[in-house]
Amino acid sequence: MKKRFHQIELFLKYPNEVQLELLNNLIKTAKNTEVGLQYDFASISNYQTFAERVPVTNYENMEPDIERSRLGENNIFWPSPIKWFAKSSGTTAAKSKFIPVSEESLEECHYAASKDLLCMYLNNNPDSQLFVGKGLRLGGSKELYKDNGTVYGDLSAILIANMPFWAEYSSTPSNEISLMADWETKMQAIVNASIQENVTSLAGVPSWMLVLLNQVLETTGEDHLFNIWPNLEVYFHGGVSFNPYIEQYNKILPNERFRYYEIYNASEGFFAIQDQNSVKELMLMLDYGIFYEFIPMDGYGSPSEKIIPLSEVELEKNYAIIITTNAGLWRYKIGDTIKFTSLSPYRIKVTGRTKHHINVFGEELIIENAEEALRKVTKATNSEIVDYTVAPIFMSGKEKGAHEWIIEFKTPPQSIDEFTVALDKALQEVNSDYEAKRFNNTTLNLLKLNCARKNLFYDWLKAQDKLGGQHKVPRLSNSRKFLEELMKLNR
Repeated sequence: MKKRFHQIELFLKYPNEVQLELLNNLIKTAKNTEVGLQYDFASISNYQTFAERVPVTNYENMEPDIERSRLGENNIFWPSPIKWFAKSSGTTAAKSKFIPVSEESLEECHYAASKDLLCMYLNNNPDSQLFVGKGLRLGGSKELYKDNGTVYGDLSAILIANMPFWAEYSSTPSNEISLMADWETKMQAIVNASIQENVTSLAGVPSWMLVLLNQVLETTGEDHLFNIWPNLEVYFHGGVSFNPYIEQYNKILPNERFRYYEIYNASEGFFAIQDQNSVKELMLMLDYGIFYEFIPMDGYGSPSEKIIPLSEVELEKNYAIIITTNAGLWRYKIGDTIKFTSLSPYRIKVTGRTKHHINVFGEELIIENAEEALRKVTKATNSEIVDYTVAPIFMSGKEKGAHEWIIEFKTPPQSIDEFTVALDKALQEVNSDYEAKRFNNTTLNLLKLNCARKNLFYDWLKAQDKLGGQHKVPRLSNSRKFLEELMKLNR
């Protein structure tokens, strides 16, 4: 781990040089692939030529090549054989995506990041007793499926299947339980297996981990987790924003010394790690075989859209991420948006999805705005939420537009009307465009708030076979599709 810190110090000191060297290595490695020959990688010697020659792409554009790769063809977009594909439905499309996972990305990105996470945590907490007990992991690990000599499934299932045999001894539940197909059966099996163990850490998506931990408390009859696992010291979380869940975790983990560490990973790669105990910013990891580029969101999708390398980013601007990876994704839009909170080192916070915002009326509401407003209002009203989604109410005739929310409360506020007004006010405070559209009801009326019945969002996800793992509720949408599906179930 000390040796690894020297490598981390290198990219902290020379971030842009490390990134450009990495890009050159990726181009050199893939020069004889179909993609490499198509764009003449052999003659590319700098970033400018790469950016001019290789177009930005997305999954839809790559899908034909990915399907060929899944059928067993090699050397299409990456030279080493692609045996694994992480199946991901994303959050906006029902259609499945199959993200290529190479041997290099498995070892040099996903597994390397897991080691770095522990490395940073232990460096910050030398008194840790993490390895005295076991880590409780919760993935969406459904079965792996073999098809034409390749294998696809949830990323966590791929990671578990390829782990060294000794890794299982430091984790709970067993691989057998982790890979169970039926989510609800698996949850109870995890509870039964883990309550007997000395659990010192937790790892998983906050929304689903909360369901599991509440099930642990219900099964044991305890009111907080330290009565079950007295040596529990840290929760490693990622996948969705932690803000809506903080208060609920604090109630079941009532200890100021308990630590939360955030990670930022996806099927496409592992991108950033919280590297400090108390600061919730994430350090962008620059030597995992991923080259980064960014699109400023104020020009995203417009004729003035521009793409910049890491060396040109600015603080507190919203960017869409483009990645080039050691699994053969070339200038690939992953659909996430981030802001830089520090440029030395490069630290970020995740702000949302390029498709998950509402801009029907020019209000540019992003997930970061919605969750900051919710955090303020739930705290002020002593309420707690389970899940939510938001959609526009479109203008009709002389009737102005608005935003329509549906929220499932764990602890509802005393007055829904007061909560509605407070939420609308908080949104105006965190988003000046929304405030301008709301001024004197110029364009937007007061938001409309619907209360969801208990387990509405869980039932909606279950109906679409999206329980567990990285599956999540779409928070914001320019369409009313998700909201209307939920409203039909809300009876």
